[in-house]
Amino acid sequence: MSKNENCNSCEKFKTMIGGQALIEGILMRGPEKDAIACRTKDGLNIEVSDRRIPAEKSPLRWPLIRGVYNFFDAQITGVKALMHSADLSPEEDGVSEEPSKFDKWLESKLGNERFQKFLVSMAVVMGMGLSILLFFLIPMVVGGFFDRWIQSNIGINLIEGLIRMIIFMAYMVLISRMKEMKRLFSYHGAEHKTIRCYEAQLPLTVENVRKQTRLHPRCGTSFLLVVMILSILVFSVASSILLGLVPDLAAMQGSFLYRLIMVLFKLLLIPLVVSISYEMNRWVGRNDNWLTRIVTAPGLWMQHLTTNEPDDDMIEVAIAAVNAVLPEKEGSDAW
Repeated sequence: MSKNENCNSCEKFKTMIGGQALIEGILMRGPEKDAIACRTKDGLNIEVSDRRIPAEKSPLRWPLIRGVYNFFDAQITGVKALMHSADLSPEEDGVSEEPSKFDKWLESKLGNERFQKFLVSMAVVMGMGLSILLFFLIPMVVGGFFDRWIQSNIGINLIEGLIRMIIFMAYMVLISRMKEMKRLFSYHGAEHKTIRCYEAQLPLTVENVRKQTRLHPRCGTSFLLVVMILSILVFSVASSILLGLVPDLAAMQGSFLYRLIMVLFKLLLIPLVVSISYEMNRWVGRNDNWLTRIVTAPGLWMQHLTTNEPDDDMIEVAIAAVNAVLPEKEGSDAW
């Protein structure tokens, strides 16, 4: 890693502003507003909307609860923005795809607004369902068969964790090599570089942004990696406590019913894993010391797969997105 990529000294403060790469664009989320900036055939298109933030004393702001709420909120907002960017992106050869009969029937029954909400809901459910299947359910099922040879509950969870990490790494490597994802990851890099420039309190110009590293410790990729790793610890501790409280369950080890109960139990723990990961991410975001640098190092390494160097046009889009969500009161976006 170059000195520039590991430079924290240039960071004057840490902002809560962050974003997501879209199709030829970027979603940027500030403390008060969301902005979708996309490069279209007619030029740069920017749409800004107010964020719906829980009230100051709302339970949705409480530790552990806020992690799950913000995760779902980010998923829904991200899917909406991604679908919107797809609508704005120029069609290949100028030909738009005709909606299927099923799509037309749903829209006629639900109406355009409800139809859009239905599509977003389905996309979120299917995306999260696929993630749970790929990164949690499959490792749990495969790891469960090792109880024939390994009696240690911690040992089984370590094997599950190893399988989970292998699947996660293979998934990241594969999508990073997909031609369709290269531009998306370049916009991801533009988002990071612009945030880095803003946190260094430099003027947001293409030249200044271009010099920044494309790696950022508070990236969603880093968050997902923390979820993968933390799940090993949470599942090991929680399942050990469960077996200690229910001795009859421990006696069933190796049976189909035992494996089914343990899989369902661990699936119920996923919101807890997400919540703890969110709190860790906040802690890392607020501090800069040897421990936080160790915690963020694997996530920064992973970002070599999920970010690419952007061109100047992409940087312009990212700058426009950041400028659109800057708070009126300077410093109110501090992490």
